[in-house]
Amino acid sequence: MFSKILVANRAEIALRVIRAARELGIKTVAVYSESDKTSLHAVLADEKICIGPGRASDSYLNIANILSAAEITQADAIHPGYGFLAENPRFAEICEASGITFIGPPASIIKLMGNKSEARQEMKKAKVPIIPGSDMIVDAMPEAKKIAKKMGYPIILKAAAGGGGRGMRIARSPSQLEEQFTMAQNEAKAAFNDASLYIEKYLLNARHIEIQVVADKKGNVIALGERECSIQRKHQKLIEETPSPFVDERLRRKLLKAAEDAAKHVGYESLGTFEFLVDEKGRFYFMEANTRVQVEHPVTEEAYGLDLIKEQIKIAAGEKLSIPDGLRMRGHTIECRVNAEDPATFAPSPGTIDFLVFPGGPGIRVDSAAYQGWRIPSDYDSLIAKVVAHAPKRHLAIKKMQAAIEMTAIVGIKTNLPLHLAILADSEFLNGDYDTQFMERFLAKNGSPQ
Repeated sequence: MFSKILVANRAEIALRVIRAARELGIKTVAVYSESDKTSLHAVLADEKICIGPGRASDSYLNIANILSAAEITQADAIHPGYGFLAENPRFAEICEASGITFIGPPASIIKLMGNKSEARQEMKKAKVPIIPGSDMIVDAMPEAKKIAKKMGYPIILKAAAGGGGRGMRIARSPSQLEEQFTMAQNEAKAAFNDASLYIEKYLLNARHIEIQVVADKKGNVIALGERECSIQRKHQKLIEETPSPFVDERLRRKLLKAAEDAAKHVGYESLGTFEFLVDEKGRFYFMEANTRVQVEHPVTEEAYGLDLIKEQIKIAAGEKLSIPDGLRMRGHTIECRVNAEDPATFAPSPGTIDFLVFPGGPGIRVDSAAYQGWRIPSDYDSLIAKVVAHAPKRHLAIKKMQAAIEMTAIVGIKTNLPLHLAILADSEFLNGDYDTQFMERFLAKNGSPQ
């Protein structure tokens, strides 16, 4: 087992890794930017080291500074969390070359699955259904127009080098394609330092379903039950739940088998998520694979009684997969992402938290790095907390979540707490009859809750 892990991330995911490492008896090193010098991950790790100014490109994306921090502190492993360098194959390669274990898949797998066009080809070979789309990178507008015309609108432009909703733009006509193409390239370049795009057919009224995969270095792979991620705004997830109110046992078995087959086909290791779009008739299509821990991993942890981060660390250390085959979900789990943003305009709302109370009690979990008096920097993602509710049945989990959100108090900044309460009371959500266009319909009907 490792003696010391450097956490190459910030905020709640950095705290999550620090907690898992501490339970395993492993010391931790926090890296932080000048904007994050008062952040909890820098306070609670065993050691801390500043790696640069607030701008991510100068700190959390600065490979040289992070590797120097690992060498100075004699860390023998690096956990990248999610975002930033988590899906950067070059970073994984440099870690390996430096004799530092990268806690994640090998660089070759990150590179393969991170290149969306190559990943699609591998899924074809694995006999996993894929969404109609371009078979290669699309670099120029004339080429994009030709592919879109052949495919038929609407289409979606996607960053080839990453996920998480960055560099994704929908075009419903040739004129929209002209507007969105350069914007998607710019977003992809800013988020992943790679402007490459590919094109997919945009499926209307589809469900966004993802399957958690865990695989060790010995060829053992297990796929865990689905996460329903269809409630999202601009491809950023807001609420996730498991099991999906749409997926029945027959479809679940098919999805699990497809994800497991795909992982075995590419020789996957570590945590990973295979994401699918499912149409109204239950036909599913591979969308992408995320070669890292997901933001929404607590949903699966609470449903199965697992610690996925500890499992990921142990796998990286060469241990055999310890999750028993045939493990089944318990009850129903829902997660709400609490963001520091104006609920009316969705603009980020950085600033100082003057007063803070999070909910508690049986079946409630809060993952957060926020605290009273903390100044939320404007340099990073607006996520400040993940509130998770678990109960025996879906309607009970919803009631529990409603009470939890009502008992959350965050003063000094604006948050999307009113939006969550409105969604949780919406009839479409309560009936479980929603898809990826839910938020468009919801906002058209209700406006932005204050």
